[in-house]
Amino acid sequence: MDQRVNRRERTQRVPRPLDAAGLRDLALAYVARFATSAAKLERYLVRKVRERGWDGDVSADPGAIALHLVELGYVDDEAYAAAKSGSLLRRGYGGRRIGQALAQAGIAAETRAAVQPGESAARQAVLAYARKRRLGPFGAPVADRAQREKQIAALLRAGHRLDSAREIVDAADIAAAESWAAEPVDES
Repeated sequence: MDQRVNRRERTQRVPRPLDAAGLRDLALAYVARFATSAAKLERYLVRKVRERGWDGDVSADPGAIALHLVELGYVDDEAYAAAKSGSLLRRGYGGRRIGQALAQAGIAAETRAAVQPGESAARQAVLAYARKRRLGPFGAPVADRAQREKQIAALLRAGHRLDSAREIVDAADIAAAESWAAEPVDES
């Protein structure tokens, strides 16, 4: 009588195995939707082949497709590294954390070194992070040494240097922290 189909009884649709054209289409759709590096694109394509299987010739591997998109200019590791670095810096993360994120994305060491923030930018980032997380003068007064160490540890986990973390946590007030961050620094 009841002609509704029970959802549990439905069979899962099994996707067709990929061929070279399908893999290229997946790569183009991914690049069109997300900013990515060549290594991240290749990992994505390998994962899709593993999930769906392979029904094409062996010559069209994920690495070759990613390399082809790099040659066409659809994937640019330098531009990705600069954008990702700037984004993390504006969110208040330090140089070490930026380098880790770029390494995870498969960016080459030379490119990672080229987009590392300078001292002035690093000071502004530690100030932004302390403001966002209410650390140092931006939060409640530090009651004891253990609380001070926790705040410094949070800044270190965010990728900031120890001397910068101490400067922010030990700042007398917000104006002192902001003036420290705005000090001119010789970045040569």
